[in-house]
Amino acid sequence: MDNFEGIIEFVAVAESHGFSAAAKQMACSTSHVSRQVSRLEARLGSALLARTTRSVSLTEAGQIYYRQCRDLVDGLQQANEQINAQQVQLNGTLRVSAAGPFAEQQVVPALIAFAKGHPELTVDIDFNSHKVNFVEDGIDFAIRYGKLDDSGLIARKLLPRPLMAVASKNYLARHGTPTHPSQLKNHSCIVSNNNHWQFDDAGTALYVKVHGRWKSNNASAVLKACELDLGIAYAPKINFSPAVNAGRLRPILEPYWSQGAGSWIVYQNRRFLPMRARLAIDYLLQHFKDWEE
Repeated sequence: MDNFEGIIEFVAVAESHGFSAAAKQMACSTSHVSRQVSRLEARLGSALLARTTRSVSLTEAGQIYYRQCRDLVDGLQQANEQINAQQVQLNGTLRVSAAGPFAEQQVVPALIAFAKGHPELTVDIDFNSHKVNFVEDGIDFAIRYGKLDDSGLIARKLLPRPLMAVASKNYLARHGTPTHPSQLKNHSCIVSNNNHWQFDDAGTALYVKVHGRWKSNNASAVLKACELDLGIAYAPKINFSPAVNAGRLRPILEPYWSQGAGSWIVYQNRRFLPMRARLAIDYLLQHFKDWEE
């Protein structure tokens, strides 16, 4: 069994690109990780990692060994999870990063229900749309909307988020109602995440660059600006549904609404997620499986 010592530490270093980051993921000391990997290299008689003062990278032998060990560690994790899921009693703190009305109105109640099923579990939700460092910030996973950067993180789609274009009655009375997305170039638009809006024109993606007097990454600020006649807004339906139902906003351009990029659960590496995070992610995916906005 001694031949297996250091493999998990080696895989952690290979995937996190550093001894300190691997130690944080494994909740152990950096010296322990370094010592275990060095012993593994000594037993194999080959250098697996090229170390400098600034970076750690795989050697050619390390790349071959990592590909084999990754499957071994994945199989071990799956076996452990199958046993643990049957007898788990979650504790500790589940830390989640989220932002937006969907997270506030839908994800929060779902996580409350999850927490009720685990009386020893504490849930800490940080409502912040900024990019997080999962290791340094201690975040287990994040709920994010829209197109995601290719950051090397793992992203699992929670659900699609169809979009809706709206404007106030007063704005439309003064400036007219657009009948095609291309006409938005002549209107004041309220910009949230980006100023390139995607529509669906008979099954073909149509992108329109918009401009306006109000820009904010806060959904409530976008909604208020739209209600107070500053322009046309385009965002997930849930952001506007109450205002539309109350008659404060009017839907426009409905034939061209896009299905949107959806909401995602984002995390660093499933292998090093604590059980509370893995089960919470699985719970959310199941909870929103058939949910419609």
